[in-house]
Amino acid sequence: MSVPQPNPALRDKYAIAGTGTSRLGQVPDVSSLGLMEEASANALSDAGLTAKDIDGLLVRGPDDIYTFHQVLGERLGINASFSTTTTNGGASQILSVILAVMAIDAGLASVVLCGFGRDAWSRTHRTEQARISGATRSAAMDTQEFGPEYGLFGAPAMHAFGARRHMHEFGTTREQFGAISLAFREHAQRNPQAQMLGRPLTMEDYLAARMIVEPFCLLDCSLRSDGAGAVIVTSTERARDMKQKPVLIKGFGTHNNLRGWFDGDNMLRTAAGPSGQRAYAMAGLGPKDIDCAQIYDCFTYMVLTQLEDYGFCKKGEGGDFVSSGTLALDGALPTNTSGGQLSETHNEGMLQIVEGARQLQGIYGPDRQVPAAETCLVSGHGGNTVCHSSLILGAA
Repeated sequence: MSVPQPNPALRDKYAIAGTGTSRLGQVPDVSSLGLMEEASANALSDAGLTAKDIDGLLVRGPDDIYTFHQVLGERLGINASFSTTTTNGGASQILSVILAVMAIDAGLASVVLCGFGRDAWSRTHRTEQARISGATRSAAMDTQEFGPEYGLFGAPAMHAFGARRHMHEFGTTREQFGAISLAFREHAQRNPQAQMLGRPLTMEDYLAARMIVEPFCLLDCSLRSDGAGAVIVTSTERARDMKQKPVLIKGFGTHNNLRGWFDGDNMLRTAAGPSGQRAYAMAGLGPKDIDCAQIYDCFTYMVLTQLEDYGFCKKGEGGDFVSSGTLALDGALPTNTSGGQLSETHNEGMLQIVEGARQLQGIYGPDRQVPAAETCLVSGHGGNTVCHSSLILGAA
């Protein structure tokens, strides 16, 4: 079977022309659709557009809202020539940008709104039972062969297997996972929208935090958050005439280890590897060419293993890499510069795209801006732990 090859002709041909977010964190009494409307309106305003300019809609919301794109389109007043709701979990948001490029290139749309919105904090705090279960989707969707009756409770337990395996194989320590949590929390202190703003963190705090599922403590786990994010994708030529400095889409890739998290070495060598290779090939770049990264941080372990898989360090050396100060704003690879899902807001990776674009636009002051950033790698991970998408952005 031939291996699909990325098309370098798409490099820099398309761009992100606007970004927007809703209020983030704890936003009671606002639905997922309300949050998504807010982020969409802000992205349109950022680009200097209105809903009438949009002919493509690629979004994701709660799993229990059928055809989320159709419901959102009705509320925004959009008749789209190309639209769908993506469903690859945290890999969906980069996938929506990829699909937007493909749709525009195929002549199916010209200006596409991509986004994600969910009222996850509100959903998990409506009752004490909801808070304990932490589920953001209907229980009817949780059919599985092995579940809570065997002590397997959701995403923390699944990812904890990978973390423990990495510790066993390579000697990775909890303090090294903690270094990731601390770095992103420090970044959040520079972000006025961050859910954990005003809550600095020390290693002592990290090690004293209550355990969730060994080896993960509370501070290894991403937040429960209400929020939404959106970006506008169009041709680079068209984007240059819009309100904001465009951000070039240089490369992208996907890979899905559909045989499962427990198959072979999938927990140690994730789908980020082949996904990233395709993105690098399309962009004509490699790990050494990346100025900053926005990595899908559902758990600290996933940051560490993705950094290895993307080639920023060798497999097994992620622990030393993340504890060396590399992830800091003044480090060699500033990572999750908004605070990420561990400290800004869990928005299934959508805000990683927003933050990457804004860093390359250079809109921040010196306390938050990555100096002279020209390239950014963004990752998305999810879909029962096996789906992955990669995006490389560049300054125009």
